Amino acid sequence: MTPNQYRLESIDTLDTRQFVMAVRRLADSLSFGTDASPYVGTGVEYAQSRLYEPGDPVRAMDWRVTARTQKYHIREYETPRRMPVYLIVDTSASMTVHSSARSKYALAVHLAGSLAFASLDRISPVALIGAGERDIRYTPRLSRDRILEWLHQLRTYRVDEKTRLARRLVELGPSLLNRSLVIVLSDLNEPDAIDPLKKLAQHHDCVAIQLRDPAEDGLRGVGFLRGQEAETGQMFVSRGRRPGVDQLWIQSELRRARVDHLVLRTDEPVTRKLRHFFRARGRSGRGAR
Repeated sequence: MTPNQYRLESIDTLDTRQFVMAVRRLADSLSFGTDASPYVGTGVEYAQSRLYEPGDPVRAMDWRVTARTQKYHIREYETPRRMPVYLIVDTSASMTVHSSARSKYALAVHLAGSLAFASLDRISPVALIGAGERDIRYTPRLSRDRILEWLHQLRTYRVDEKTRLARRLVELGPSLLNRSLVIVLSDLNEPDAIDPLKKLAQHHDCVAIQLRDPAEDGLRGVGFLRGQEAETGQMFVSRGRRPGVDQLWIQSELRRARVDHLVLRTDEPVTRKLRHFFRARGRSGRGAR
C-alpha cells in the first residue's frame, strides 16, 4: 500500500472543532421515533398497578388504588431500555469520488456522528461498523468520547478500498441477540447488499440512507463518455450517465421489505430532509414495531 492511497479529510485543529460543532448541531435537530419498552420495572413512566406480593418495597405502594379496592397494590413503571443503534458506514472508494464540493463519504461521516450523538441523547448505545476492507468494528457504547475517537478514525480513508457491505450485513445478523436499530450509510453501489439487508429487516428495525452524487443522476449535454470504476478499476463506456445502479429496483425492494429508505444528495441541504424522515418514522411507530 503506497502512502498516496490514503487521504485525511482534515488535520487542521480549527476545522476539526468546526466539524464536531456541525455534527452536534445536526444531532440536536434530530428527533427519532420512540421505541417504547415492553418491559416493566422501576423505571420513569407509570405502566400499571398490581397486587402486592411479599417482598415488594413499601415505597412503591399505590395508595390510591389500595384505598379504592381495599387490597394492597404496587405501582410499576416502564424500564427505560432502548434499542442499540448500529451504524454501518460504507468506506469504499466509490464513496470518495465526487463532482460537487462534498463527497458522499464526507457526508456519511457527518451523518454517522450526528446520528450517534442523537442516539446517545436517547440513552441508546451506539455501535460502528465499517463496510469496506478496513477492520472497523466497535460494539455498542454510551461514551461520547469514544464516538469522537471513531469519527476521527473515519475521517482517514483510502481511495482504493472495495465495498464489503453485503458481507458486513451477513456477519452482523447472528451477532444481534436483541432487537436493534440498524442504519446503513452507503451509496448502495453493491446490489448484493440488498438481500442481506432485507433479511436483517425481518427481525430488526432497518434504515437505509443512500447518498448520491449529482453526477450519478445523469450528465446533461453529454453524449458517450468513457470512465473508470473507482473500486475495481474497470473501464466503462456510457451514454450521458454512469451505469450500474438500478435506483427503481433498490427503492422497490427496500419498500417491500419495510426498510425505511432515504436518498440524500451531496449538493443539497440534508438537515430538513433528515429531520422530517425520522419524525415521520416516529409518527408511524417504526421504532417500536
